[in-house]
Amino acid sequence: MINPLKLTEMLSQAGQMQEEMQRKLSETVVEASAGGGAVTATMNGKKELLRLKIDPAAVAGLSGGSVDREMLENLIVGAVNEAGRKAEEAVRSSVTGMLGGLKIPGLNA
Repeated sequence: MINPLKLTEMLSQAGQMQEEMQRKLSETVVEASAGGGAVTATMNGKKELLRLKIDPAAVAGLSGGSVDREMLENLIVGAVNEAGRKAEEAVRSSVTGMLGGLKIPGLNA
């Protein structure tokens, strides 16, 4: 038989763990670059894009040519996607640490 007091305690602990996880996700910051640093994306653990930096030299070459613009657009997409992968990796590592090795489908690599 399940002790209702223990169940309440477990639910409280789960809520605290969730709050802690949300805090960690907000505080986790990753950065990724593309094009040798021409474009740098900074993202948090919630996969929110915090900053996008474009090297002035990458923009200086844009004279209305579609090839240069397309290349810059591709670099932006690449940097943002790589930052997303790094954020996912950081979250997975953080969650695994918090769970103390507990195997949960979808969270463990």
